[in-house]
Amino acid sequence: MLIALLRRYLGPRWRLLVGVLVFQLAQSLAALYLPTLNADIINNGVAKGDTGYIVRIGGWMLLVTLAQVACSITAVYFGARAAMGLGRDVRLAVFTKVGEFSEREVQLFGAPSLITRSTNDVQQVQMLVLMSCTMMVSAPITAVGGVILAIQQDGRLSWIIAVAVPVLLICVSAVVSRMVPWFRKMQGRIDAVNRVLREQLTGIRVVRAFVREDIETDRFEKVNADVMEAGLNAGRWMTTMFPIVMLILNLASVAVIWFGAFRVQDGMPIGALTAFLSYLVQILMAVMMATFMAVMVPRAAVSATRISEVLDTDPSISTPRAPVEHLEESGTIELAGVGFHYPGAEQPVLTDVSFRVGRGETVAIIGSTGAGKTTLVNLLPRLFDATAGAVYVDGVDVATLDPELLWSRIGLVPQKPYLFSGTVATNLRYGKPDATEEELWRALEIAQAADFVREMDGGLDAVIAQGGTSVSGGQRQRLAIARALVKRPEIYVFDDSFSALDLATDARLRAALRREEGTASFVIVAQRVSTIVDADRIVVLEDGRVVGIGTHEELREGNATYAEIVESQLAVQEAR
Repeated sequence: MLIALLRRYLGPRWRLLVGVLVFQLAQSLAALYLPTLNADIINNGVAKGDTGYIVRIGGWMLLVTLAQVACSITAVYFGARAAMGLGRDVRLAVFTKVGEFSEREVQLFGAPSLITRSTNDVQQVQMLVLMSCTMMVSAPITAVGGVILAIQQDGRLSWIIAVAVPVLLICVSAVVSRMVPWFRKMQGRIDAVNRVLREQLTGIRVVRAFVREDIETDRFEKVNADVMEAGLNAGRWMTTMFPIVMLILNLASVAVIWFGAFRVQDGMPIGALTAFLSYLVQILMAVMMATFMAVMVPRAAVSATRISEVLDTDPSISTPRAPVEHLEESGTIELAGVGFHYPGAEQPVLTDVSFRVGRGETVAIIGSTGAGKTTLVNLLPRLFDATAGAVYVDGVDVATLDPELLWSRIGLVPQKPYLFSGTVATNLRYGKPDATEEELWRALEIAQAADFVREMDGGLDAVIAQGGTSVSGGQRQRLAIARALVKRPEIYVFDDSFSALDLATDARLRAALRREEGTASFVIVAQRVSTIVDADRIVVLEDGRVVGIGTHEELREGNATYAEIVESQLAVQEAR
């Protein structure tokens, strides 16, 4: 997964990668050249007392060092650009893919996990690319070149390298193999922290209302401690790597000096011994740099797998290959034998639902909790695909329609209205970015929201917090209705969108809707009978089935389920 992800998103940046390779190669060659120059100074300058030779070669070493620094800086610059660009593109790809998901895929992964995958997981892969460009490219060049040059200095001491490098690789591999499972657990536990934190922040009012602060604190401490446990266990193994590397490096250096002393007695130049020692240090340091990568690769591989799971998931709702891009009729909806079954559920949510909404008509849907009302309205804009039957908008099956065309025809006000951080105006223009202020105020007047918006500091420019938490529930619902009105669709779908309104405001809003939007079609899901009493037809749902269709009077007289709902609400009103 990691290699495939890198190939896909680093491929377009091959020029940067070539630049990294070229400058890292130059930097590594310069680093390998310096010990040879140092050996020449010791053998031909210091030993002979030739000051001019020392100054001349020393100046050349200074130039080589400056070139090495310049090449290293340039390589890091190219590597950073490649890594940051990859991170940007992968985050965009994940965001775009999630935007194509239906509610089913979002629920499958979970919102907290999707956030972690697009932030923390992408960061791990991005960091791997950056470290690879700055360290991993030069490490093999330095290691291979160092071995060749060290053997040239004295082949009889090369056995030390032949022993030290395999021992170091075996030790590092043993440590890394024990770190991988903990890194995998850590990413999953970060998901859990995000989930709990998101729930607590979103439901802070409920937490305080039920005095659950201590319980929620304990709950967060538990998942937080799980992350700490995974981090500590991975960290313990990680901390053993560097002492192992330094121990092997120091033992190898001592061995070179010890056995090199005997070689010097046999006529080996002092400069060759110092050069061999420098090359040994460079070789083992290159291996040590590779250990950084050995630490990062497993975690990045886990993250890449999690990212690929998102990118490789096909949305259950897909755009048809040859979508219908033009509709003749305007504002009609028809459900023909519609059924819906959630994956893994024992019973279907909807079964054989059929009714029609003509142009300019108002059709209401009512039923007990769990009857399938919200699922039904989610089928209209194709947030879900029906598992049986078909949904038609303007005479065309929604499964064959261009999604953009379908969504442009429908204005949906969900059961839980959501406002985005920004202002009142930016939220109202969400469906029509070029809407004028006159259009915004018109929508607010119809939605019975103009008065409280005028009283807000800034009016249309009043600040709205994320989720709309800076306004009340009723105000949030009215702003969501106004947002749909600004769009001026041909079909309005209200999913219990009047529940937070008092009866008087509810009545005024519905009257304004019918007066101002007379040619539009309305599908209204409601719990209150008073909200739907004037509907052209009322669809009564019970256990996912249609048990009655008719006007208020017809159903009250001839439908037991509807009559029971009416009587129960009348009893409540009389009790008040």
